[in-house]
Amino acid sequence: MAKIYLAAPFFSDGQHERINQVKEALETNKTVSSIFVPEEHSYEHAEFGSLEWQKATFTLDINNIYTADAVVAIIDYKKEESDNEADSGTAFEIGLAFGTNTPVIIVQFDAEKELNLMISQALTAYFDASKGELSDLANYNFNELMPKLANRPVI
Repeated sequence: MAKIYLAAPFFSDGQHERINQVKEALETNKTVSSIFVPEEHSYEHAEFGSLEWQKATFTLDINNIYTADAVVAIIDYKKEESDNEADSGTAFEIGLAFGTNTPVIIVQFDAEKELNLMISQALTAYFDASKGELSDLANYNFNELMPKLANRPVI
């Protein structure tokens, strides 16, 4: 059973909706034992944004990436606007996961947008939510982690 770190921006209603959809798919996946969603583990012993809060939040997130069996990353940052690159925090989490040999599973809701070259080469599997592939994510075997590559244009 796999421990999943769910990387995604969580600053707008649209981003929260995408997180909820991916989380629901992962919760139904029989090979997933737990899902760590950073937003659900806010450090409450210091003022939001303070140096103590920043350090605690960073440390908690990094430690959960280190102990995850896979990082599932939603790369649609501002889907409702023209810019749909991954946000910088999510891109960092993807890079750290790749650098520690943690498999990276990418979910993209707007597949009309090009995929960043570095992200496309770091991923283990790619799911296009705009084509209904969240059901494929719900059935993906996180124990085997078979490649499911993105055959898409890159930037």
